[in-house]
Amino acid sequence: MRAAWVLLLLLAANLAAERRVIFPAGIKPVGPYSPGILAGDFLYASGQGARTPDGRMPASFEEQARQCLENIKSIVELAGLTMEHVVYTQVYLEDASKFDEMNRIFASYFREKPARSTVGIHHLPTDTPIEITAVAVRDLAQKKIIVPAGESKPQFLSPGVLAGDRLYISGSTRVDRSSTLPQDPAEQVETALNRFHQILQAAGMDFANVVFVNPYLTHAMPMEVMNRVYAKHFEFGNTPARATIEMSWLPLGANVSFTGVAIRDLAKRRAVRPKNMPPSPTASPCVFAGDTFYCSAKSGFIPGANGGIWAESVENQVRQTMRNLLDGLEEAGLDFSNVVASNVYLDNLEDFVKMNGVYARYFGPAPPARTTIAPLPPIERKPDATGHSPMLEQISIIAVTEK
Repeated sequence: MRAAWVLLLLLAANLAAERRVIFPAGIKPVGPYSPGILAGDFLYASGQGARTPDGRMPASFEEQARQCLENIKSIVELAGLTMEHVVYTQVYLEDASKFDEMNRIFASYFREKPARSTVGIHHLPTDTPIEITAVAVRDLAQKKIIVPAGESKPQFLSPGVLAGDRLYISGSTRVDRSSTLPQDPAEQVETALNRFHQILQAAGMDFANVVFVNPYLTHAMPMEVMNRVYAKHFEFGNTPARATIEMSWLPLGANVSFTGVAIRDLAKRRAVRPKNMPPSPTASPCVFAGDTFYCSAKSGFIPGANGGIWAESVENQVRQTMRNLLDGLEEAGLDFSNVVASNVYLDNLEDFVKMNGVYARYFGPAPPARTTIAPLPPIERKPDATGHSPMLEQISIIAVTEK
C-alpha cells in the first residue's frame, strides 16, 4: 500500500507551477499525503517527525528535534526556498519537560523566528516524540515580523509574521515565567484573546480580519466557558473557521491558547456556509482569505433535526466527515482537488491504517500535505444515553483556488 502511494505521488510531481508536489528523495510517507505542496504564494509542509529518511529514530531528544527540522528543511529547500521563508510552524510535543530544550534547538534553525504554536499531544504516528509542520512564503520580501509595541525582539518565536496580506499569529497567552495565571477560566480566555488581539493590532488588523483559529484547551478549561467568552469578540454568523482541540498540555501551565491566520484586506475575506448548517456564534464552516479557503474541523456529525454521530466505526465516521467537508467546498465552487493541507485529529492511532484507507479515496495522485495526531488518550467507546457514538476523529482542511 505504501509503495502505491509513493508511486502516485511521484507521478504527480510534474503538476503545473500553481500547485506542485514537493517530494524529497528517500522520504516514505506512511499514509496518503504529500510531504509538501507548493500552491499559490505558499508552501505547506506535512508534519515531520523525528525519524531519518531511512526510518531510524535518533537516540537523544536533541537529535530527534534536529531531525524534525532537517526533514522540514529538505522540503523547503527542494521547493527552492530557505528556512528564512518559513512564516508559521506547529510543534506537537509529547513530553512537557522537553519544552525548553525544544525551544533552544528550534531557535538555532532560524535567524528571524516564524510564528509558532506548541501543544502537548498523547501520541504521534511512527512513535515519534515530536512533530513539526511549516508554512513558508514564496517571496521572502513579503515576510515581516510583527511584535506588539513595547516588546523586545523575540527569542524563540515571533508573536506574528506578516506574509504579504496574510498574518500568522503565534499561540497566544500572556502566561510566562514572570506572570501569574488567572484562576478564573473566563479570565484565562480573556487574557489569551487579549494577547491575540495585541498581535492583530500590531499588524493594523482586528478580530474581523481573522479567517481561521485553533483554540487549544486542556481538561481544566470548560468548553462552554471558552465559547462564551470567545463569541463576544466576533460577529455572529461571520466568525472565523475554527478547529477546537483539547490537548494533553499547553506550555507554561496555560489552559487555553489561540493561534490563527488573518487577512489584511477585508474585501478578500468571505465566510461560506452550506445551506444545511445554521449560523454559529463561534465558528463559520469555511472562510476565504483571498485565494485560500480555510475550513473548520469536521467530524462524523450528521447535520439536521436528528443530528449527531451515529456511526460506531472510525471508517464510517471519516466518510461522514469528508461528506461534511465537501459541503463547504462545493458551496464555494471547489472540491477535494483544491485541498492543499489537512489536519487529522484521531482518537486512537491504532485506527491510523483504517482512517488512511477511507481518507485516500477522496484524493487523486497528489494528496494534500497532512498532519495526524492523537491529542489525548483513547476514549471509552460506547454510545451515550441517546444512542450517539463518541467522536473518533476530526479533520480540518485548507484549499486553494485555481488560477
